[in-house]
Amino acid sequence: MADTFQATEPMALSRPRGAHRFEAFSPKLARRVMFYRRALLELWLLLEANPKVITFCERPGYVLINEVRHLADFWVRYVDREELVILSELLWGANVGPSYAKPETCIADVRFVTSAELAAARPWTDNWQRILPYLVANRGFVPATLPPAIMQFVEEPRRLLDIEREFLTSDPVIVRAALFSLLHSGRVSASALQTQPLSLLTSFAALEAIS
Repeated sequence: MADTFQATEPMALSRPRGAHRFEAFSPKLARRVMFYRRALLELWLLLEANPKVITFCERPGYVLINEVRHLADFWVRYVDREELVILSELLWGANVGPSYAKPETCIADVRFVTSAELAAARPWTDNWQRILPYLVANRGFVPATLPPAIMQFVEEPRRLLDIEREFLTSDPVIVRAALFSLLHSGRVSASALQTQPLSLLTSFAALEAIS
C-alpha cells in the first residue's frame, strides 16, 4: 500500500526529455489533466468513463515496491473503497504484483495495470476520446428537460440515429451531449462501444427506471 500520497492535487512532474505532452479536460474532476505517456492517457480514459469511479487524482504520491519508492499513477475512490493504480510497464519491466507493495500509512489497495489490459480496452478508450469533447464543449448548454426525455425514450434500446431523429427540434450536438452525459454517469449503457466504433447505429439503453 501507499508510502505517502496526496489525493487532492497531483504532484508536480518535470517533462521527461523527448516525451510527448497529453492534455485533456476531465468532466469528473472539472479540471485539466496532463500526462507524458500515451498509456497514462488511456488509463485516465478508463477511469473517467467508469461511472463507479467517484473521483481520482493523477500522480497522488508514492508507493513502496521492492523497498523502492515509485510514484503512483492514480489514486481512485469508489463508493466502498480506494485504490492506488500503477501502470506496470513504467516499473522498467520489473516482475511485480500486489504482494510487492508494502502496507504503510494508507488504507488504499494497490492495483497494477498492464499494457495488455490497455490494449484490450482500446476500442472503449478510443470511443471515449470522441465522446468527451461533447461533454466538455457543451457544459451548461444542455436543457434540464432533455436528459430525462432521452432516458424515457431509451427505456428500450435505441440507435443513436433514432435518438437524434426523435429529438430533431434540438441541436444534434446538444442531443449527443445529453446522451453521453447519461452514459458518463452510468444511467445509460452502450455495450457495443466496448468493441465497436461509435456510429449512428450504436444502441443505447437506460439502466434505471424512470420515476
